[in-house]
Amino acid sequence: MSITDWPECERPRERLLSQGAQALSDAELLAIFLRTGIRGKSAVDLARELLQGFGGLRSLLRADHREFCSHKGLGTATFVQLQAILEMARRHLQEQLKHGSALENPQHTRDYLASRMREYQREVFACLFLDNRHRVIACEELFQGSISSASVHPREVVKSALAHNAGAVILAHNHPSGVAEPSEADRNLTRKLQDVLALIEVRVLDHLVIGDQESVSFAERGLI
Repeated sequence: MSITDWPECERPRERLLSQGAQALSDAELLAIFLRTGIRGKSAVDLARELLQGFGGLRSLLRADHREFCSHKGLGTATFVQLQAILEMARRHLQEQLKHGSALENPQHTRDYLASRMREYQREVFACLFLDNRHRVIACEELFQGSISSASVHPREVVKSALAHNAGAVILAHNHPSGVAEPSEADRNLTRKLQDVLALIEVRVLDHLVIGDQESVSFAERGLI
């Protein structure tokens, strides 16, 4: 049966309009994105089948081009459209940060950095540069490393802070292992960066460690 033959109150698009996107299941949201099904399957049926095949929504969203297109009902055009949507979501989070102080809503900061860094397969170290009122100037990924570590050079962090005329920074790096717990090396690096940045009167407000399902804040832990 086609979705258009369903009762109106059960159709994903109509439910989204009347109840909001948060009321829909993963399959219903994906069905709206797909727009149409394939022969013998409605968009919702196809969405359920894809979620089962990928092992969940997140695995589908992080699939590369080849893996994505290997599933029936998906192709390059759909992959490109999905990547554009994901990038728009990241830029939306970035815009939210730029319209106010990064400290007014720390969850926005965490959400943005997690969306940007969580899926990396290698460790990446980034800095969120802020002005003296803690408004976002820029976010730069300064160093990339292996699956377990990235070499961070304090001198380069200082150079970037000066180039942006930053008054403060929020440090961030991901743990490709998925475990967000800071290591002793992470603690030592944070102290070293605090010391060198203090010499140019730039404050380190936080250091976020991005894991698979969570992120850890040094500030919340009392480590800064």
